[in-house]
Amino acid sequence: MEEFRRGYARLCAAGGAAPQEAVLRRLRELGGAPGRGRLDLAAQSLSLETCGALGRLLPGAAPFAEVALGDCGLSEEGGRGARGGGFPGQEPARPAQRAAVGGRGCACGAAPSRPPPPPPRRAGGGEARRNGAAGTCRPLRSRSAARGAQALRWPADVGRRGRGRAGRRGAVPQPASEPGLAAVTVSRWIWSRQLAGRTGVKLLLHGLCSNTTVKSLDLKGNNLRTVGAEALGKLLRQNKSIRSLILEWNSLGVWEEGFSFFCQGLGANNFLQRLDLRNNQINHQGAGELAMALKQNTSLQELDLRWNNVGLLGGRALLNCLHSNKTLKRLELAGNNVPSDILKAVEQAMDHNQDRQTILRETQNRAHILSKEVLSLKDEKTKQFLDLMDTIDKQREEIARSGRMSAARVSQLQEALDEQHSIMNSLKAKLQMTEAALALSEQKVHNLGELLNATKQEQTSMAERHFTELQQQKQEGADREGKLLRDLSAASEKNLLLRNQVDELEKKCKVQQDQLFQVKQDLTNTTAELKLRAMQAEERLEMEKRRFKQSFEDMESLRLKEVDHMTQHIEASERSMQDRIQRLEAIRMALEEELSQVKAAALTERGQAEEELLKARNQARLEEQQRLEHLEEKLRLMTESRDEAQNCCLKQKQMVAEAQAKANQLSLHAEGLRRRLEELQQDLNSKEEEKVTEVNKVKVELQEQIGHLQAERTVQGGLREKIAALERQLKAVSSNHREALLDKEGEISMLLEKLRMKEADISRMREEEAQRASFLQNAIMAYVQGSPLGTHSSRK
Repeated sequence: MEEFRRGYARLCAAGGAAPQEAVLRRLRELGGAPGRGRLDLAAQSLSLETCGALGRLLPGAAPFAEVALGDCGLSEEGGRGARGGGFPGQEPARPAQRAAVGGRGCACGAAPSRPPPPPPRRAGGGEARRNGAAGTCRPLRSRSAARGAQALRWPADVGRRGRGRAGRRGAVPQPASEPGLAAVTVSRWIWSRQLAGRTGVKLLLHGLCSNTTVKSLDLKGNNLRTVGAEALGKLLRQNKSIRSLILEWNSLGVWEEGFSFFCQGLGANNFLQRLDLRNNQINHQGAGELAMALKQNTSLQELDLRWNNVGLLGGRALLNCLHSNKTLKRLELAGNNVPSDILKAVEQAMDHNQDRQTILRETQNRAHILSKEVLSLKDEKTKQFLDLMDTIDKQREEIARSGRMSAARVSQLQEALDEQHSIMNSLKAKLQMTEAALALSEQKVHNLGELLNATKQEQTSMAERHFTELQQQKQEGADREGKLLRDLSAASEKNLLLRNQVDELEKKCKVQQDQLFQVKQDLTNTTAELKLRAMQAEERLEMEKRRFKQSFEDMESLRLKEVDHMTQHIEASERSMQDRIQRLEAIRMALEEELSQVKAAALTERGQAEEELLKARNQARLEEQQRLEHLEEKLRLMTESRDEAQNCCLKQKQMVAEAQAKANQLSLHAEGLRRRLEELQQDLNSKEEEKVTEVNKVKVELQEQIGHLQAERTVQGGLREKIAALERQLKAVSSNHREALLDKEGEISMLLEKLRMKEADISRMREEEAQRASFLQNAIMAYVQGSPLGTHSSRK
């Protein structure tokens, strides 16, 4: 505010005029936060230099929000007379009748400071009732009375105006007329020439056109006419910050051209909310211009037209404009000779607009609240989706880690197998050395051949049994498939029931989240248990290796002791043992080939399952990204089914890994058995009966191992069937979800159609209301024309 005061003083000094002390005092008294104060210059006679300085300071951001310029002598005659009555720097001479400057003359000749408003007029009263009770002064409304009062207001301005024009026609004012003019400089004279021909109101309003902080402007009691109306029209066109404009006790309606320009500016303005036009001598033509402006204006909420000359025609024009204006809440028409029925219709229109505004506010508030809730729900769903994606990524990482660990273990086991193969090669070399000694054992080989034939017959019988068992398992699988189909049909029915239970599932979201947390804990516990089992299996492998080394050392010691005894019978047993070894090697190769085929099939199945899982996950991601808005309610069910499928896959992978571990253990056990057979073959010469019994035992163990391997094959086939069933279940679930999405889309389309029907009903109701309003208006017009008042006005 201090900068504003300094700028005002500086501009006045530059213009060659002394700043007014009253204005400086008010600027010093103005305080408060910048942009919220009130500049009150009411009842201060402002000079033209002061108006010019304020007009140059007001553009942009001013340090106050309200400006009060009531009764400041800003009339067109007063402003020009002030400039013509003396040289620059002089304050304009004000007459004693200061109240007449504000445009408030009385028919009785009195000039009160602020006469009270006339009492309310009664319908059908005489001239005495229209003019008011005895002892009160009625404001001048007619043009002739206003012109007479304006002619009586400034009796001494004529001479000043003539002297001012004569002074302005000369080149430079002569200092001989008055002694104070000797100090007038050329710059002051230039400033006076720039301000000549312009009024204070025009300068102030020109500065307010580009102002951005003033919200309220008070110009009451300044006798504004044509120039003021034009300046106000320009202000309303350009200014975007003023919300309240008070123009009480002026003469804007005297000249129709200026008031029409003011009304055009009001129609182009979309920011003004309150307009006070009391006592402005507005007739029915001015009311028509105001009605045209109100049809275009969309922001004005309060309009005060009391104590004017609007009349019946002006009241009808304003009533007609209210059909298109839906923002005006308050319209005051008292003291305008407007019939009571039109006043009642205006009040009804105002009530209707107020109700409409309240309904609009409520709908806007509800829409805002709903938009906030929708945004919050979207944020929550996105967070949940991101959390699910994080968990899925973590599970993938864990699966990759487990795959790496299994690959490392397989490599270690392969190395162990290579070592054992090298050991077997060394043993083969030793056995080749003993081929000569084995020639003596051909007779025993025949017996062993017979035994082997018997074992083959037993193997064929066992194979038939296994085939029958496989057929039974296939039948059981078919029965299971039928059961699964029945379960799928029951699941489809349950899905139909679940659609009705969506609302209840929303309430159970929190419980499901807790369950998810428990499932995560269970997953961590299971991973820990798996790790413990892996450690135990490694410890068991180490213990078996130690036992094998110990047994090997013991057997070597026994072999060294019994070498002398065995050399006598080696030649007879070497041949038979070579045949046996070749047969056993063929069996071992067949078993290894079968094991490799089983491993390759398991690996291929595992890769296919992983690829199918990855494809299913990618498809689920794409569908979720495309239809997130429609799948928000059912995303939790999908996640549960997905988690179950992942758990099943993890269990299957664990079963495959266990099967591989069992196969490796069986291969190791078979190698141990082969070594035992070699040791028994060395002891054949000494203990033939014991060797036969041991060979039978070995055959029984081999048969048991073969039965275990076949059982594991059947288990793997069952796992394959389970994987296929799970894939079918996933496909069925995806199809069900797609059908549910289609149903939801159909429901949404139905809701949209219902909304359209509701909107059509609303538009029809609005049209009916408009027709009713038009019928009411026609009835009112017919009543007015048929009433005695209408006949009296038509006769006149």
